[in-house]
Amino acid sequence: MDIYDELGVRKIINGIATVTSLGGSIMPSEVLEAMVEASRHFVSIDELQKKAGEKIAELTRNQAAYISCGAAAGVALATAACITGMDAEKRARLPYTDGMKNEAILHRFGRVSFDFAIRQVGGKIVEIGNEAGTSPEDMEQAISEKTVAIFYFYKPSIIKRQLSLEQGIEIAKRRGIPLIVDAAAQIPPVDSLWRFTQMGADLVIFSGGKGLRGPQSSGLILGRKDLIEACAFNACPRSFIGRPMKVGKEEIIGLLTPVKRYLNLDHDKLMKTYEEQVQYMLDEFSSIPHVSARRIFPSEAGQPMPRAEIIFDEQGLGMAVGEIMAQLREGEPSIELAAAEASGVCVNPQTLEPGQERIIADRIKEIVCKM
Repeated sequence: MDIYDELGVRKIINGIATVTSLGGSIMPSEVLEAMVEASRHFVSIDELQKKAGEKIAELTRNQAAYISCGAAAGVALATAACITGMDAEKRARLPYTDGMKNEAILHRFGRVSFDFAIRQVGGKIVEIGNEAGTSPEDMEQAISEKTVAIFYFYKPSIIKRQLSLEQGIEIAKRRGIPLIVDAAAQIPPVDSLWRFTQMGADLVIFSGGKGLRGPQSSGLILGRKDLIEACAFNACPRSFIGRPMKVGKEEIIGLLTPVKRYLNLDHDKLMKTYEEQVQYMLDEFSSIPHVSARRIFPSEAGQPMPRAEIIFDEQGLGMAVGEIMAQLREGEPSIELAAAEASGVCVNPQTLEPGQERIIADRIKEIVCKM
């Protein structure tokens, strides 16, 4: 019996993705060991943040880095940094920003709920473009004396109908406005850790608990040294807007460790494992009546990873996809899969432990073959 059994909390096989609602990712043993080691001593949080940030910046080819308590906290701190800089009077006023530069430009198409983090520190959102797209003129005309930042919530499936990141960066540089990329789920690929900033983005933000497999309550801000310093200026342990977004010594070491680990991974080998898990699913459903399977690419977040899409002939099976998903969820062990665009489910190998693809395939076959 483990702690979840003791509490009566069901353990889940996660075939969806590194979603927050299911706990992000599974931390490797070396990350857990580093966090336990970090827990054994008192240290200056400011010094630890500084030294860990310097090390991560060096590893990821960036000017500077800061560890936040999640990507959304990173967005909030980045916004605060752009509004206040190193001005203590402005910092003390947040989130009340009347009379200050406080407007953040976002694309209307592809807006996400996470942009609440901009508003919670006093940022005012200015939308540009529409469902059909955005022109350079849309961005130029939205810029005013109150513009404090331009944000891109990066996802390949939506970026194609926004002003290109290259064009956005060119305009931002020319107008002297920080451009910030929220790339929370854009690892893999590994070069995301430096690609956006080398393109010219001023800050880029990642989740620590997704592809990096660090603590779920961690995030990473990379980019311009002055803006990173302003993030720290607004952050815990100081008693201002970032105080509730506390990141502990365990999370700081718990993110430094997986960054080092991720950079040293054999990424080709990892992708080969994913492909093998997907191929197993395809092979298992190649001859099941009223069921088919195919490889789809990229992932739901636009990451360069394969998934298996299992498609059900609901009429032939006499069962709706929702019922199949409910039986998977309610069985033992509980299995969570994402609904496919067709009448089916998607299996994402990124969050599967070795062998769990077999459990998923067996359970699905048990459900559909008993009809």
